[in-house]
Amino acid sequence: MRPVGDGRLADERGQSALLMLGAIAALIAFAMVLASLGQALGARSRVQRVADLAAISGAREMRDSYGRLFEPPFLRPGVPNPRHLDVRAYLERARAAALDGASGNGVSIARSDVRFPDAASFAPTRIAVDVHDAADVRVAGDDRSGRRVVRVGAHAEAGLTVATGSPTFAVTGGDGEYRGPFAYRQGKPMRPDTALAFDRMERGAAAAGVRLIIVSAFRSNGEQAALFARHPDPKWVAPPGRSLHRLGTELDLGPPSAYAWLNANSERYGFIRRYQWEPWHFGYARSPGSASVGFGPRGGDGRATAALQSFVPAQFAPAITRAAVRWGVSATLLAAQLYAESNFNPFAVSGAGARGIAQFMPGTAAAYGLGNPFDPSASIDAQGHLMHDLLSRFASVPLALAAYNAGPGRVAACGCVPAIPETQAYVARILGLLGGAGDLTGGGLEVRLLE
Repeated sequence: MRPVGDGRLADERGQSALLMLGAIAALIAFAMVLASLGQALGARSRVQRVADLAAISGAREMRDSYGRLFEPPFLRPGVPNPRHLDVRAYLERARAAALDGASGNGVSIARSDVRFPDAASFAPTRIAVDVHDAADVRVAGDDRSGRRVVRVGAHAEAGLTVATGSPTFAVTGGDGEYRGPFAYRQGKPMRPDTALAFDRMERGAAAAGVRLIIVSAFRSNGEQAALFARHPDPKWVAPPGRSLHRLGTELDLGPPSAYAWLNANSERYGFIRRYQWEPWHFGYARSPGSASVGFGPRGGDGRATAALQSFVPAQFAPAITRAAVRWGVSATLLAAQLYAESNFNPFAVSGAGARGIAQFMPGTAAAYGLGNPFDPSASIDAQGHLMHDLLSRFASVPLALAAYNAGPGRVAACGCVPAIPETQAYVARILGLLGGAGDLTGGGLEVRLLE
């Protein structure tokens, strides 16, 4: 007969063995779970890599084809330009490159898996790719085969950026509010060209023994709303969205002893008294450029023109430069506008009856002495003249562009870019061109993953 102590010892050893086996089984199961997780993560990484490479392939095609969006569609009347691509063909080339990029890396994707987030723009620069695939993963505890098919997916987005850094240009809302850049005088913000003109006027006043004080300058629509809420009389305080102070051109000046000198001399410096009942309110009324107030690269205004955008056909560059110098309007602004109006086609005729490279309606052409709108040099000169007048009237690049497209009456009625889809797209398109879209000079474009 075995001693009682020996039996207990044997039972304890048996329990220990069972616990040990249980621990080993748990470790094995945990290792299998980790292995399954690792396989799933590996499959996810592989699919993400395919998505990244497909997006980059599509973006590279966009980079290589981008300049062709800005080629004139016709070499001469009736002769298509084989270099020109419309947006639809441009996007199809990018989609095909993305599909090839995915299949070349072992995964087939559908056309619907390739999208263009900014497809509505006139020159899209972004491509998004979704990739879905199946991964065969070993699953712990699966009594059937030990393996399961797991669906994995990934998303990637790539786009084009300017190699020398993204160009910046002022963004103006539909209400025409100026967004910068700003210059400051006596602590008050204003447009840079307004500030330079004030400097000249201040020196002239000082020479006459008159000291000028800036009481108020630029006011945002939000600031104007607060002011109007305190003083809701539209004769003295304009409602938000209607005050000229939102344009960055307006100065309320003092002291009262300076009013007589200002009335006699302000126009010499480009300022006019806006309202007879406000002897302190003077606005800068000379035609603004575009680069100096945040639209386009420096060196693009009038005589300071250094270079036109690379999409400008060489035969039209001299006429654009001459018009810029004659009328004091940015050459890059005129060039961007011509691209948006007619793609530099001197023989263009719109459905509404606008004619020529600058798309003059007959009445406007007659008013500006343009006898033949199909003469590109004469049309460009008239375009510069008209833009000079619109810029002088509205003191805003976006508002002047809107007036060119929709008519000055509609812009004057709301003090804004009218809520007309064609006009809003027209203004956005030209501001985009002024911001560098379509210009391949200065370092070209780079492809980058965005997310």
